[in-house]
Amino acid sequence: MLAYAGQGTAGEEGHDSQIRDFLSRGTKALSGLADVYTLAVKEGFGPPEQSRAFIAVLDRDAKDSLAAMELVLAQRIISSQLIDNLNASIHLRALLTDLFLMDEIFKAQRNAQPAGTS
Repeated sequence: MLAYAGQGTAGEEGHDSQIRDFLSRGTKALSGLADVYTLAVKEGFGPPEQSRAFIAVLDRDAKDSLAAMELVLAQRIISSQLIDNLNASIHLRALLTDLFLMDEIFKAQRNAQPAGTS
């Protein structure tokens, strides 16, 4: 999305299929994200008690980001400026930070496992 935003195009109907495809795949990935994290916690990634509150935050951030992405997808033309504003959205930034946090937790859990186990 950063590359598309950097193009500086006003957008033309029918010439934004690549960004639409990217956003469509993103909206599918966001659906049920909190459920996937819940399953990961049940499998031993992250402390169950402390993860409950975070899962609620993750779910809210995913739903807020999903709403913004769906709003953009509903536009007839998706300009670079529109994508730039989506990239700057506090909702999307919060979600990305959540994902980075989860990634670090998963890495730490994986690295803590004894050799030869998975």
